[in-house]
Amino acid sequence: MPHAVNPDDATPIGYDVAGSGPAVVMLHGSALSRAIWRGLGYVKALAGDRTVVRIDLRGHGRSGKPHQAEAYAMPKIVGDVLAVLDQEGIGRAAVVGYSFGSRVGFALASAAPERVERFAALGATYRGQGGQVAKVFFDGYLEALRSGGMEAFIDGLEAAGRTLDPSTKAAFRANDPQALVAYFEQTEREPGLPEEELSGLGLPALLMAGTNDSVRLADSQRAAALMPDARFVELPGRTHASTLFPAGEVLAELAPFLSAQPPAQRG
Repeated sequence: MPHAVNPDDATPIGYDVAGSGPAVVMLHGSALSRAIWRGLGYVKALAGDRTVVRIDLRGHGRSGKPHQAEAYAMPKIVGDVLAVLDQEGIGRAAVVGYSFGSRVGFALASAAPERVERFAALGATYRGQGGQVAKVFFDGYLEALRSGGMEAFIDGLEAAGRTLDPSTKAAFRANDPQALVAYFEQTEREPGLPEEELSGLGLPALLMAGTNDSVRLADSQRAAALMPDARFVELPGRTHASTLFPAGEVLAELAPFLSAQPPAQRG
């Protein structure tokens, strides 16, 4: 498995590449890994005519796992994605992000717009997450990670009524809980993307969220209204946790969006 190295702090970033054609970078959500995209069928569906680049975000999967909260500041994570693109010689790519991966996608499109051809945000928010993470997982999630590790985290989710598919549960179990504690501490501090910056993102964008994922549904609708070339699609009956699965309904919108001509070629 290849690794790129962030030049800012030398953190190694694991990733893999499948398929051929225009590049699409896949960014997973919190406490998951790049494995989620293969486990839920996205790689098989997209790699036939695209180069699919799956990245383990720092603190996850086979990437470096610092135990210091400041190591998870968003500019460092944006730098990780750019390091992977540079190592693979990819000048410009489509980006697909789920949950935290979508926040990375928003930040990347703002910081390096010349590197992002189009952006699909699934279960997305552009806002800061202070006080919101527990609503996605469960009250006391950080304490569970600190004291009981990943099994306590999984138990807490299931006690809160969350049904975890095998791919998600396996991704959770592969994590370093203390790295996740540092990651979540920084996540709670990050300010998000101001709406004036969001309004300046002129790239083609697709935003999708479940109708039972009320916060991200509203935030995705708001982002689509602010961005000049964005479209919102709701996923009926889905929660935040079920945004990606089953994949068929998502891919029915995502695959054509990724295949559309770049803006400069239209007309």
